[in-house]
Amino acid sequence: MIKDSNPLLRLSDVCLHDKLGQHQLLTGISFEVNRGDRLGIIGPSGAGKTTLLRLINRLQDPTSGVIEWDSQPLNKIPIIQLRQHIVLIPQEPKLLGMTVEETLGYPLILQQLPKAEIKQRIETWKTHFSIPDEWLSRHELQLSLGQRQLVSIARGLIMQPQLLLLDEPTSALDPDRAHHLMDRLINLSQTTQTTIMMINHQHPLINTFAQRILTLRQGQVQSIVDNQLLS
Repeated sequence: MIKDSNPLLRLSDVCLHDKLGQHQLLTGISFEVNRGDRLGIIGPSGAGKTTLLRLINRLQDPTSGVIEWDSQPLNKIPIIQLRQHIVLIPQEPKLLGMTVEETLGYPLILQQLPKAEIKQRIETWKTHFSIPDEWLSRHELQLSLGQRQLVSIARGLIMQPQLLLLDEPTSALDPDRAHHLMDRLINLSQTTQTTIMMINHQHPLINTFAQRILTLRQGQVQSIVDNQLLS
């Protein structure tokens, strides 16, 4: 894959210690992500995959090293602005006590968008991810974890971010829904140049989705390679 001269995201020798400074959680992490990339992240439990996504979304800051967003230091970008561009969907997302319709519209209300546009975007992303109308009035406890995962991904994308970070988005989905989600995300990446980084333990799904695959082990990048199955 040809490298972009101005990558969207660049990590240079990023390290992270635990709060007491006794253990190194990530060591010497360096890689680049270009606009429109689909990067799969794999590795054993405890390798640092979720921690890596949290650094990119600034839920945590590195102990050392540099993370750049569009050639700017990540920690120099106002956090509200940053999280409009970089959206993280955790493995077990919450709907904040709202109905599905409310949770889809909430980030757009914060952006003070017109009601007509909010309604239109909800309809667009509801359709894109096959969210049925009967879900719209349901609260969090009335949805399965898999249903909450789909709603949360739609909520993230309704903001039209440049980078979507997904932590095990198919962990609670049946195989048909998981493959449908991969198809939707690939289509989204191709048509809108949305960059997507995904952690997934299901290697067949990663092989279907990712253009490149980054392997983490014991907090270090073991490899980052082009996905030969998509070549």
